[in-house]
Amino acid sequence: MALSEKWGTGVWTRPPRRVRAEGDGLHVEAEEGSDFWLRTLYGFEHDDGHALLASTSPADAVEVSFDLAGLSEQYDQAGLFVRAGPDRWIKAGVEISDGMPHAAVVVTSGASDWSMAPVPAWRGTVTVRFSRLGDAAVLRARTDEEGWRTIRVAPSFGDLPLQAGPMLCAPTRAGLEVTFRSWRHAPADTELHRDPPT
Repeated sequence: MALSEKWGTGVWTRPPRRVRAEGDGLHVEAEEGSDFWLRTLYGFEHDDGHALLASTSPADAVEVSFDLAGLSEQYDQAGLFVRAGPDRWIKAGVEISDGMPHAAVVVTSGASDWSMAPVPAWRGTVTVRFSRLGDAAVLRARTDEEGWRTIRVAPSFGDLPLQAGPMLCAPTRAGLEVTFRSWRHAPADTELHRDPPT
């Protein structure tokens, strides 16, 4: 595993309500109404979520770990954000929908889509991973008790330079607080149906 990112190397897309160091991690409170979404179904455009981004190499994967404990209300979300441009980005992580945590991914290229799968047994810390594999973006997630699962394969935005890092949004309420445990680069995926390299 590559060395952990220093939290200070990233730049927030929008500063959160509060940020404080907590041991080796980062404790972050989202602004009410924050989100990333572009047009589909709802018609609105939100580019006011909180993502701490730094440049990433195509040869590297990016992994973000965070505690699930703070996610409880409709559309609370945390995870990993990857940006190729203002209308080309991916967010992947855990989102609360209808009272249940879901592994959720939004892929946006001119307009957003949303895929999700319920993960009611997930507890503790979740790690979300982005890696380029050929012309694909591979999104994976795991908990401390459960191994990696692939949660999405999507186009990787070609050779566009990417920024990536931790993300949280609170579309429907005030007071969402998330503790991010780590943000690191790791070796990129080499195969889809095997665990990522370590």
